[in-house]
Amino acid sequence: MPISLDKVQSTAPGLVDLYKAAKVNLDKRGIHGERAAVYLVLDRSGSMRRYYKDGTVQHLAEQALALAAHLDDDGVVPVVFFDKDAYPPVEVGLDRYQGRINEEHERLGHMGTTNYAAAMQAVVDHYRAAGTNAPAFVIFQTDGSPDSRSQAQKVLCDASTLPVFWQFIGFGDDEFKFLRKLDDLPVPGKRAVDNASFFPAGTDPRAIADSDLYDSLMEEFPSWLVAARAAGILR
Repeated sequence: MPISLDKVQSTAPGLVDLYKAAKVNLDKRGIHGERAAVYLVLDRSGSMRRYYKDGTVQHLAEQALALAAHLDDDGVVPVVFFDKDAYPPVEVGLDRYQGRINEEHERLGHMGTTNYAAAMQAVVDHYRAAGTNAPAFVIFQTDGSPDSRSQAQKVLCDASTLPVFWQFIGFGDDEFKFLRKLDDLPVPGKRAVDNASFFPAGTDPRAIADSDLYDSLMEEFPSWLVAARAAGILR
């Protein structure tokens, strides 16, 4: 069962507006009531520093948490930070989310490069270890290209037989040619189903209205649910 509005109001009153905005979008898409574990993957390469400092990354985490309150029943989002490596997932929940992103980011210290593959594999490993049949919806945020394009593409294609959907979000003014390529990889030539989507959030992601952000997040997830069920990837 999704987490109720009453529970959100009592546990995380600061997320009520986001919770309502997420519900409107899920209702519009006809997928309110679907179950999914929501993951958040966060780039902490050196060029991301300003987005942590000005609260943009924290706001994305709050948007993800409000979405998870509808799709999952535990009020928790596993967050994977990555730079040249991926770090063990940390759980951010309704009961303790304020300021958590910068707290965890600062705990990790030096910022490195951009290893998509390690971050994606960390999500896959965590998902497999959970032993669930429910799908996973992964919000993967970055502001640039990966250290190894071939490795990142391989992990994505290998994961296409799992009930895991990757929603990439680009911060900043990069052209994101590689992420656009991942979005358009051929099916079935490269992967079992279309398991990824991408949208650019521009240089000021916080300026995007919450309703518009949820619209972009949910653009391809409903069609993936249909395709994954048809392919027997998802029950």
